[in-house]
Amino acid sequence: MSVIRGSLDYSSMVQTIVQTVGQTFEASYCMLRPVEGSRLLPSTFPYQSQTAETSSFSFNEDLLIQAVASSQTQLQSGSKNDGNSVEIAVPLTYQQEILAVLALCQVGNSNTWSAEDIELIEGVAAQAALALSQAKLYQRTLDLAQQMQNELEVARQIQTNLLRQSWPDFETVRVQACCYPAREVGGDFFEVYVHSQGDIWIAVGDVSGKGVPAALFMASAISVMRRELSVEISPEPSQVMLNMNSSMSDDLIGNNHFITMVVARYTPSTGHLAFANAGHIYPIVWSHSEVKAQAAGGATPVEPNFLKARGIPLGILPVWKGKSGTIELKSGDVFLLTSDGITEATVTNQAIAGGQQTRSMLQQEGLWQLLIEEPGSLNLDNLLAHIRADNPVQEDDQTILSLEVL
Repeated sequence: MSVIRGSLDYSSMVQTIVQTVGQTFEASYCMLRPVEGSRLLPSTFPYQSQTAETSSFSFNEDLLIQAVASSQTQLQSGSKNDGNSVEIAVPLTYQQEILAVLALCQVGNSNTWSAEDIELIEGVAAQAALALSQAKLYQRTLDLAQQMQNELEVARQIQTNLLRQSWPDFETVRVQACCYPAREVGGDFFEVYVHSQGDIWIAVGDVSGKGVPAALFMASAISVMRRELSVEISPEPSQVMLNMNSSMSDDLIGNNHFITMVVARYTPSTGHLAFANAGHIYPIVWSHSEVKAQAAGGATPVEPNFLKARGIPLGILPVWKGKSGTIELKSGDVFLLTSDGITEATVTNQAIAGGQQTRSMLQQEGLWQLLIEEPGSLNLDNLLAHIRADNPVQEDDQTILSLEVL
């Protein structure tokens, strides 16, 4: 039984059962036939002792069928070409379900099986049936896990395609965006949308929770937001929030989910940026050109401008409540949006006075330090790669988007 239970692979275990039982009970031939729904399957797992003739031996099919039909051991004595023979067919039953039939045969052996031997074979068969059931359950679990993995991979690809993979090259601004889900699918999203009137819309959102439920709400949020942005006259960001909340609040509240997000409208002709924040991390605005110039001259870098006008997340109340904000952007200014998967990522702190290194959350202040230390022009791929390199295990979806005025 220790040998039989040594593997959870179904095929390997079946062959081990046949070989171990055949050798232990000195059978000339041994065979296991799987059973499904009281029907013998055509596949066989055979064993033949080294002393047995290599002739084309075959078990009595009727004996196997009787064992399945009666759920009891069947015994038959007779003669083969090379002498007298004894055949036994034992059903392997677990929780009243026949999993297989174990057949053994002795040919020309004067020391045939006694009643106690047959009883022992039946006891071993019962234990083998338990092990076989566990192996089938394990294999079924692996198959279901692989099927789920395949389905999640399809869902991941669909979700990736929902996010903008490219957008126009603007003459006056440079837009960058990155999104990395913590699992196959996630709840973070971003949007870059060009309105027919010339306004450039950007947004970053984060659905509470992880996995498939968050991904479904993420897909719904993108769909509703694009519908709101595609109206003939470019709307106000606060109106977009109101309408999205109105469309989604019942489902979000009913499923104990909510969405934090920032949506902003930039008008290239005026440099005017209007935004609305639904409980999301504060957007950051700074002059990247000034920061680079001060860093080159050794001066203390300027402090970032955290835009703190915001309201409640979507899906908290039936009617969204919050304050919108505006700001004028000039050449060299950057408007940055992130999700909490970035600001809550842990980073390694430098050891002080010979002490040990510690780890802490990056937070917005730490993100700002990385931004001002970024060499050359702003590159979100490099920035995010630096953060991810210090986090071997990603705990949350990570999304970042920037709009830089050229």
